Amino acid sequence: MTPPLTPASFSFRASCETINMPLAKDLLHPTLEEEKRKHKKKRLVQSPNSYFMDVKCPGCYKITTVFSHAQTVVLCVGCHTVLCQPTGGKARLTEGCSFRRKAH
Repeated sequence: MTPPLTPASFSFRASCETINMPLAKDLLHPTLEEEKRKHKKKRLVQSPNSYFMDVKCPGCYKITTVFSHAQTVVLCVGCHTVLCQPTGGKARLTEGCSFRRKAH
């Protein structure tokens, strides 16, 4: 038979000792891959996922500025060909279109 549990029988010594455990990763210096995977508001420094880009038409070689997350079909000004189509998130460029990410 086990003795009854009383507050005096508990040992609080083990829980009061401080244990130094090193962190598995550095929170102040995350890698670029970790930052890319995080939500845009949970990064170390908040930054958007969207950007503007210059898209070159494969037919007439005119350059059009397009938003990366465009929600409408973007047509070329010169030859009226489709440059990109909307998806659930980022816009999908048509085949043959080359693009360059615009600088801030």
